[in-house]
Amino acid sequence: MLSRWLTPCVLLLTLAGCASSPEFDETGVDRSLTPKLAADRGEGVVGERVIWGGTIIDSQNLAEETRLEVLAYPLNSWERPRESGTAQGRFLVLRSGYLETADYAPGRQITVVGPVDALQDGRIGETSYTYPVVRADTLHLWREESAGASSGPRVNFGIGVIFSN
Repeated sequence: MLSRWLTPCVLLLTLAGCASSPEFDETGVDRSLTPKLAADRGEGVVGERVIWGGTIIDSQNLAEETRLEVLAYPLNSWERPRESGTAQGRFLVLRSGYLETADYAPGRQITVVGPVDALQDGRIGETSYTYPVVRADTLHLWREESAGASSGPRVNFGIGVIFSN
């Protein structure tokens, strides 16, 4: 009798612990194109559809859209930026309308899907830099992980008592 209920309960708890990842429409996406490679190739990349992600460096609300400057990193299997990887250059994201810059703040991770709209000359300190500009069809702001959080699965067993003041 116990095993008849135990198996479904364990299965239910296991599935409840699985976090779903966001869905990205990757139709026509060129995965080989990085922001650095796009800047090097020039105007020939305009119109190419990309999925890029990274860490927000700057966010600004303009008259009719929001602009984000992002330092790109390789994406993991959930399309989340892996900051442990080598940076792949910088890019700008344009999104129509207003995005709260307190939420889209420096240090937050983001993944975007959309076409390369243009290449824009800018500066990083004293250095000239060419930014690929992505017109974001899809934009996902990743949740901040707490210092003790792990992205891998964890299982804990134990019995104990916790005393606190």
